[in-house]
Amino acid sequence: MDSTIVYKIALFFLIFNPFQVVALEFKGEFIQGHFILGKTDPGAKISIDEKELKVSKEGYFVFGIDRDHHNDLVFTKIFNNQKEKIIKKVQKRNYAIQKIDGLPETKVTPPESVYRRIKEENNRISIARGINSNLIFFSEKFIMPIEGVVSGVYGSQRILNGVPKLPHYGIDIAANEGTKIKSSGTGIVTLAEKDLYYTGGTIIMDHGHGISTIYSHLQKILVKVGDQVRQGDIIGTVGSTGRSTGPHLDFRINWFQTRLDPMSVLR
Repeated sequence: MDSTIVYKIALFFLIFNPFQVVALEFKGEFIQGHFILGKTDPGAKISIDEKELKVSKEGYFVFGIDRDHHNDLVFTKIFNNQKEKIIKKVQKRNYAIQKIDGLPETKVTPPESVYRRIKEENNRISIARGINSNLIFFSEKFIMPIEGVVSGVYGSQRILNGVPKLPHYGIDIAANEGTKIKSSGTGIVTLAEKDLYYTGGTIIMDHGHGISTIYSHLQKILVKVGDQVRQGDIIGTVGSTGRSTGPHLDFRINWFQTRLDPMSVLR
């Protein structure tokens, strides 16, 4: 057979073979607190440390690395009866210490009378963050919700009125009260509350596969639960509600209950 014909037949099967294996691809850095977007063969099964991830029909999957994750990540891919393992080393980070003084003592150490309220609100937030929908808006680029000075960074150890507290799990963006807030990505509103104890006016949005964004301390909320919001739509305005010392937006992103550095997405 003519060598040209053989070459064309081989090229045809290389391009159109439905069982051709695509390499396991990652977009993002394997650093504590980072968001990682993955791509694989549609129909493949992907696990991370033996936890199976949802894979979209286009082959997209997503996950996040915890702030304090110390071990290597072990990925397993099963496709077309073939099994592949990949190990990724996670880079450690050094976190800043952030001191905030001048808060009302009831916001630093809440009175027992509000414990039930805080527990109930935290449960609703946890439910919203736990949604595992089939949306794939997480695969699109996210944008900064407002312009302003980043006054608080992810992962910093917070000392409130001299009392050590949990780390800060978002970024604080200082802006004038009433500044319009844009949706960082396209998604579905899963929580819209005007007055949560800690975060005041709060919006949570689902972007699919466990990825959610949170906007806190809002003055006004312009969306409701169930709304589908496009990236760039105005969803509220900057305020100083909840535990806040001045007008700003606390912007966060999560992979289920794992809190991620928003800058790892925005970059």
